[in-house]
Amino acid sequence: FDDGPFPPTTTKVLATLAAECVQATFFLVGRNAEANPGMVKKIAAEGHTIGHHTWSHRWLDKISQPQAIEEIDRGIVADEKALHGKATSVPTTPFFRFPGFASTPALLSGLQSRGIAVLGADFWASDWEPMTPEQQLNLIIDRLDNAGKGIILFHDTKAQTAKMLPAFLQYLRRNGYKVVHLVPPRPLKSSLNDR
Repeated sequence: FDDGPFPPTTTKVLATLAAECVQATFFLVGRNAEANPGMVKKIAAEGHTIGHHTWSHRWLDKISQPQAIEEIDRGIVADEKALHGKATSVPTTPFFRFPGFASTPALLSGLQSRGIAVLGADFWASDWEPMTPEQQLNLIIDRLDNAGKGIILFHDTKAQTAKMLPAFLQYLRRNGYKVVHLVPPRPLKSSLNDR
């Protein structure tokens, strides 16, 4: 899920995920995390993974390298402060997604050098387009059934997604699909004395 947290719809998404015993990854926009720290804590407390999605959702390939780095770091700082009460540009969960998949080779290299994994999606629900929850359900089922598997991009800020999600998760279960919860690797032990 991208772009949240947005309490009116993120709350509904979380309730559905809990009811269906599904864990997800939430790529947060920093200014939304800063405005809703309680929601960020709730997402994490319910076992979901927190990822990062810039400060204000700017397309990073359209701005200068220093501005793009500032967007990334400011978003991570806001997410971490909302989650842990401590401002740091070192993410506890090293997952990042570019808004609109708009990356550059230099930004990808910089994130990689920091140990931050960049995630994409195999297909999306197109939930930024106006449609009914039923239309969205049919669209995403068609895309999933054609691909057979993959990373699906939803937005927890969209009411139609929150309304569609219960039927989609039930469809997955009825048709033998499994939701894979993305989690970061455990930190490596620095020495034998740490064991």
